[in-house]
Amino acid sequence: QVQLVESGGGLVQAGGSLRLSCAASGRTFNWYTMGWFRQAPGKEREFVASVSRSGDYRAYADSVKGRFTISRDNDKITVYLQMNSLKPEDTAVYYCAATTSNSDFFASEYRYWGQGTQVTVSS
Repeated sequence: QVQLVESGGGLVQAGGSLRLSCAASGRTFNWYTMGWFRQAPGKEREFVASVSRSGDYRAYADSVKGRFTISRDNDKITVYLQMNSLKPEDTAVYYCAATTSNSDFFASEYRYWGQGTQVTVSS
């Protein structure tokens, strides 16, 4: 079992940066591909980024490529999402999640979820 706790959200102006962290519990953290998803009001939860067990493979949604960077530290059992050049359309609740599936773009493939952290980008 893995428990996930996100932090680092907040209010930022367009063009600014935030770094989200997701602290995990449990000794099996490196068994899981880790992902970040987001959900804006009235919209479905969408994939943002994922990182493989070793950290060598990363995937991004087209909407965040070149602006966001996902990383993980297996020693600290933490995954990060560095968000630069933020836009108002990035406003959402951001969730960290863990999966053993190779289909890491789909929320339904993730077994464990954090409670979410709010990111608000003002124009």
